[in-house]
Amino acid sequence: MVRSHSTAAIERTTRRAWAQWVTALDDAGAAALPHREIAGIVYDHMPEDVENRGWWAQSVAVAYEQHHALRRPGESRAGEFQASVSKTYPGDMDAALQAWIGLVHGRDSFGGVTVQGEPGTSATERWRYWRAGLVDGSRVAVTISQKSLTKSSVGVGHTKLGSPEEVERWKAVWRELLAQL
Repeated sequence: MVRSHSTAAIERTTRRAWAQWVTALDDAGAAALPHREIAGIVYDHMPEDVENRGWWAQSVAVAYEQHHALRRPGESRAGEFQASVSKTYPGDMDAALQAWIGLVHGRDSFGGVTVQGEPGTSATERWRYWRAGLVDGSRVAVTISQKSLTKSSVGVGHTKLGSPEEVERWKAVWRELLAQL
């Protein structure tokens, strides 16, 4: 069930064949472990020179869980689904955040689902955020990071979805909105 493009990226980055990861994790009894412990095992076996080891450990753990049908693509171990889409924005992080806020200002719903409360924003040195809850219990987080001096990455993550069909529906909603950015 794991996506082949995911395992190809894992193999390329970790310089370890996917079958080797599966064998190592199977030998460690990972199929019966929670996600955090699987990621820890992967991290311990990750070559030290891999850039962003923690992120890649998470990726290997998720792919392993999908491989053993412990989760479907887009599904968390808790049984919830999440959708994510992103776009490159031609400006710095602050400009991207302001463009997003301008785009969604005054909206009381997305995809036909009402926003619950007021959306919030926050910032760190490396990130800009916009977050909102929806009345269906799902959550939306826009995360913005600097790609280069003149470009930013704007990612929309939508969590607490109920099915793979919802993931696809929401990806279409967020892609359409990002296209207007």
